[in-house]
Amino acid sequence: MNLTAEHLSVSLTGTDIVKDISLQVKEKQFVGIIGPNGCGKSTLLKSIYKVIHPQKGTVFLGQKDVLKSSARMIAKDLGVVGQFNDLSFDFTVHEMVMMGRAPHKRRMESDYVEDYKIVAEALERVNLTEYANRSYLTLSGGEKQRVILARAIAQEPKFLILDEPTNHLDMKYQLQILSVVKSLNIGVLAALHDLPMASLYCDVLYVMKNGRIFASGTPKEVLTKELIRQVYEIDCEVYSNPVTGDLAIAYLPFESEGDKKYGT
Repeated sequence: MNLTAEHLSVSLTGTDIVKDISLQVKEKQFVGIIGPNGCGKSTLLKSIYKVIHPQKGTVFLGQKDVLKSSARMIAKDLGVVGQFNDLSFDFTVHEMVMMGRAPHKRRMESDYVEDYKIVAEALERVNLTEYANRSYLTLSGGEKQRVILARAIAQEPKFLILDEPTNHLDMKYQLQILSVVKSLNIGVLAALHDLPMASLYCDVLYVMKNGRIFASGTPKEVLTKELIRQVYEIDCEVYSNPVTGDLAIAYLPFESEGDKKYGT
């Protein structure tokens, strides 16, 4: 399923955060959005999955007009995995994942054998089968994020949005989350913080700076040391990983203006 966003603009408290952005995710593509903190990545995604209503623009998921359709209708096709998933009260892991079946049910409709099967398969996919009866609140950050991913998988979405889902996780959990997502073989739009990780998993990258698209293309086209210096204001070397052939990035120590002035 394709996703097309055209001319999206978002203003919050009088400040323009997203400025006339257009992007596209083709069938089964894994597309990443990268850029420095505060550039508008999360706001852009929230405007696409309707947490924030854009002042201008359109979003289509296949033939569905996302901004004009009900949340329930969109949730049948679109899953979302966010960055923070704390709760004020507790559920078991199984109960959390079963919530992913809600878009496919009428109000107060019971859970059926097929629902239990889908939830079990989702938990197995993220390697949490043995955690089904555990309290969600007792889990580590990486485990919680896998539960949220399992919940999204249980929705049986045709498209998935990831809003910096690995930003606060260690390397093991980042690889687990993104590997499972890649294996779903559906369209994915993800805001990512880690540039080598984005290069490893994404087919196309959109680079944001100051609320606009600064560049777009394949990881090899986009992730050059010149662009990284322009967007992130840091120096690096970009080279080919000798094992995988994927891009690798070596960041150079940051030299502040004070360091330059005093020679430290």
